Amino acid sequence: MIRIWIWLAAAGAAGTLLRHATNLAAIRIVGPRHPLGTIVVNLLGCFLFGLIWHVAEYRSWIHPQARLVILTGFLGAFTTFSTLAFESVHMLQRGHTGFAMANLIGQNVAGLACVAFGMFLARALTTGGLPS
Repeated sequence: MIRIWIWLAAAGAAGTLLRHATNLAAIRIVGPRHPLGTIVVNLLGCFLFGLIWHVAEYRSWIHPQARLVILTGFLGAFTTFSTLAFESVHMLQRGHTGFAMANLIGQNVAGLACVAFGMFLARALTTGGLPS
């Protein structure tokens, strides 16, 4: 059990480092004002998640623990957008269209709201109080 945790942590570290390297490369290419790094990471992560999951699930070419390490550890750190996209597609494939749409819309709207609230709270705490 401990061994899988070590592999997950190592894969997570690798995913984090690759995400950072991708962002740095994108900044060098288009500058810091464009989210190219995030776009590349999210779309590449989605593609890799779908590819690896399908090969592991339907071809059994990847051991279940290796799949866990790659999808959860590496891609989980590389991008969480890939997991959101995969879960939504999986719901659609099972005929759960309402759940898939609620998942996509709900997480995006809630995510935006949480970012805005976090920024609001940080601003309030660092400037001496809530705005009136």
